[in-house]
Amino acid sequence: MSRNRRTTSLRDSETRLTESDKIECTGSWDAIEWTQIDQPVVSRPVPHGLSDFLYEAEEVIAEGYGVLVNTDEAGTLFVTNFRLLFLSEGSRDIIALGTIPLATIEKFSKIVIKQLSGPRQYDKTPTRRLLQVIGKDMRIIVFAFRPRSKQRRAVFEALLRCARPTRLWDLYAFSSGPSRFSNTSPRVRLVNEYLRLLGLKSHISSARMIEDGSFTLSNDWWRISDVNATYDMCATYPFSLLLPKSIRDEDVLQACKFRARCRLPAISWCDARTGAVLARSSQPLVGLMMNMRSNADENLVGALCTQLPDGKRGRRKLYIADARPRKNALANGAMGGGSESSSNYFQSEIVFFGIDNIHAMRESLVRLRDYLDTHGTKSSDGMSSFLRHGGWTWGGGNLSSMSASVSTLGDSGWLNHIQNVLAGSAWIAARVAIESASVLVHCSDGWDRTTQLVALASLLLDPYYRTIKGFQALVEKDWLAFGHPFADRAGMPSLSGSDVELPRQSSSSNFPSSPMRHTPGSFPSQPLMASQTHTSNNYSPIFLQWVDCVSQLLRMYPFAFEFSSAYLVDFLDCTLACRFGNFLCNSEKEREQYGVSDACGCLWMYLDDKRASGGSSHVHYNLFYDPSKHEGPLLPPAAALAPTLWPQFHLRWSCPSEAQAGEVEAQCRNMMDKISELQKAKDAAERKARETIATMEAVKAEIRSEKQVSSSAMNLARKISRENNIIKRAIQSLGCRIHVSGNDDCTINIESNLPDRITSTCETGGSLDLYDEKMDVPISVTLTHDNGDDDDVPGNPILRVCENLCPQRTIDGGCKWPDAGCAQLESQFVGLRANYDAFDRLSIYDSYFQPE
Repeated sequence: MSRNRRTTSLRDSETRLTESDKIECTGSWDAIEWTQIDQPVVSRPVPHGLSDFLYEAEEVIAEGYGVLVNTDEAGTLFVTNFRLLFLSEGSRDIIALGTIPLATIEKFSKIVIKQLSGPRQYDKTPTRRLLQVIGKDMRIIVFAFRPRSKQRRAVFEALLRCARPTRLWDLYAFSSGPSRFSNTSPRVRLVNEYLRLLGLKSHISSARMIEDGSFTLSNDWWRISDVNATYDMCATYPFSLLLPKSIRDEDVLQACKFRARCRLPAISWCDARTGAVLARSSQPLVGLMMNMRSNADENLVGALCTQLPDGKRGRRKLYIADARPRKNALANGAMGGGSESSSNYFQSEIVFFGIDNIHAMRESLVRLRDYLDTHGTKSSDGMSSFLRHGGWTWGGGNLSSMSASVSTLGDSGWLNHIQNVLAGSAWIAARVAIESASVLVHCSDGWDRTTQLVALASLLLDPYYRTIKGFQALVEKDWLAFGHPFADRAGMPSLSGSDVELPRQSSSSNFPSSPMRHTPGSFPSQPLMASQTHTSNNYSPIFLQWVDCVSQLLRMYPFAFEFSSAYLVDFLDCTLACRFGNFLCNSEKEREQYGVSDACGCLWMYLDDKRASGGSSHVHYNLFYDPSKHEGPLLPPAAALAPTLWPQFHLRWSCPSEAQAGEVEAQCRNMMDKISELQKAKDAAERKARETIATMEAVKAEIRSEKQVSSSAMNLARKISRENNIIKRAIQSLGCRIHVSGNDDCTINIESNLPDRITSTCETGGSLDLYDEKMDVPISVTLTHDNGDDDDVPGNPILRVCENLCPQRTIDGGCKWPDAGCAQLESQFVGLRANYDAFDRLSIYDSYFQPE
């Protein structure tokens, strides 16, 4: 069936539904008692071509052919032990909108819609079988399946088995193992961050220091304490704490009893130059009458107010920032909690920030998700917002209705909550940076709103936390080490609930807050559906909200952060997916008890590996980062704290093109990529040019060497030629004619009339010395006969010349020139053959030829 035909069938059939015939339900989970599903998860053989898309240890549990209603695209939906994976029917590529990790699913439900083709065919009409999946990452997706194929049931039951783990070790993070993203000890990194805050950068923590307890170092004001090394004092605090140096561990153990869940005031950030600190705790247990006190707690809080720096007199002021609305703080007094009294704490002032609780944040995000799904380009019912409500997305074109529709974004309250958190954090940072005051922050339990404010204020105060490495240290310290309950807030199993089922909450009562959008006569307004929620009453997007606040600061100060908005999106997606072990469980104690660091992969290593693959131009790096422009704290004024939607996260599913279009950063990144390519080409050309120049220099050197050799050879040839000419004239002076044959043999014909000098010399037994007047060179010539048969020829005048005139002949008949190869008389006595090699080896000017 073609896509156009499929779309027409869906739309036309829905418009003919009556209100009473729209839905046929399989039941509501309000009326069904939840029981643990003990059916084993059985993996299926991997279909052909799917293995290329699967992660390590990812197994296929179920599959079904369906249509992604949002985009009206057909394909195959696979349920694995990690995610829902939707592959397009045509391209066989992964469709990102239809692919979602199981841990990111907030709730899912089955919907059945009857389609009528005529009034008389009511009972024979097939039904439209839909599966709706709502994600924690702002998307609502709907899949349609063929009727009577039971594929939807297979997918739904697989989701029940895999997306609802009741034990921690059933999560994919434990199945995949650490792989190549192994995690080093987070406790070592925490102590290293404490050492940095104390100004003891020369000290580096190690696993051995943690084991033997030698990490308890200090400076003039603060110390690292191991009072909670076994987590006996506070199960949700880290094993090491940063405390005032003047407070003993015995007093700390006494002071923790006055705070909810024993979360006593501990230092989260300190300024090593001024001594100002940013501390955190839970609410004090002042009781219903607000009159309970603790000397140990008051002394501990008072120790945060050290002497002012630079010789100023007096002690610094202390602000106690209560993140809750004042009425909520007073209401907690009925349960033993409450807030401090400024009269009980030295030089203190109490401030209330009025930030709502986790339930308000959860409902606010649901309303924001509804707004985006209703007015986005791609909605969960497959209809564009421009075609909704009779062709007008803004109330039929009525201006007042348009304004009311736009105001629904504000009605969600999400941006107001973001602004409150930003304003509170900016106020805290200003008190520390400008007044050099100390601030103690708390809410009720001290792990939700407190963590948001403290971590965001630290980000504003310390430029180190605005780097990628520092951001990791900040998250590990304030969110992980200080016990933000990630498992509860994400609806995942924790250590306390690992052996029992998770607390379940039926979603049928609150599901209409995220309904499928409908046109008149199509989807029902309040459908009854079989649904499952991934959340409990403790689920809340607290961490997501904090990352949203960080993105707002990144938008306001684009030069101050090393990381980009894309880094925050990838980071947040990884935390929601629970693919790695860093954000599992509710506390550091639980992660240590389970050995999560050793059994699961590390999110930070995964992100580092992604950045390493792209180098300095990776999308995680902020192109505009310039630390020299913001070397100190960031103190945004109130007028600048006007948050907007985070396009890269909030709009990526409902408005994908608007989430990317017009981004200056994206354009600059493209330009940087082109510049990088040009730079690489330039470097390659320069490298080739250098190689060419080096080759040319080598050739020049070879040419110079060859030239020198050639010059030497020419000089030698000239010398040999000159010597040959001298020898030739010397022999001719004896009255001999010289003939050179083609094989370079030289024949000397002896004339009958030898010079008188030779004859007289032969008779007297003297030597023959010749002198060339033209060359001014004395010549000595030796003549010998050729006695091939070793028989002398008697009476030969040449032999007498050789014997009497040779200057090398000794008295006893020997030769001073061994192996000289003298000219000898040939056997036929036709002439003499000159041995030029002997002449070459004979130095004319050698004193060797001088008479003895």
